[in-house]
Amino acid sequence: MTENKKPDNVVFNTETQKYDASLKPYGTSVGAPIIIPTDTVAWKNRSINKINHKVSAKYLELKSEYENMIQEFEYNKLIFNAKFSFEPIIGEVYHLYQRENNESFLSLISPEQCNFKSIGSFYLNAGQIWEKI
Repeated sequence: MTENKKPDNVVFNTETQKYDASLKPYGTSVGAPIIIPTDTVAWKNRSINKINHKVSAKYLELKSEYENMIQEFEYNKLIFNAKFSFEPIIGEVYHLYQRENNESFLSLISPEQCNFKSIGSFYLNAGQIWEKI
């Protein structure tokens, strides 16, 4: 053995020319505890599963909200294209009917009080958006 070479079980820093076993973040002697790497595969799989469920639930929620918005748009389009000769009052319920010539009209008369073909009853909310009842 050469005079500069230290044995493998001795921790000697050749740059600083000091013994620095106590400064190492890991065990340096035969009696030191075993370093066992942490298994992160299970944690990753659980996290991936959680995020997939979260994203899927959010997607279904947004899809449902979008479908409701489109349906609300269609109802409002249908009513605004209908014939009526009065100004609807916010908070009141109105009824949409269809004539024989497929022309729609809005009325105050409920379906029980007339023989027109009813499309549905609608409520005008504070945002002036028609909601189907």
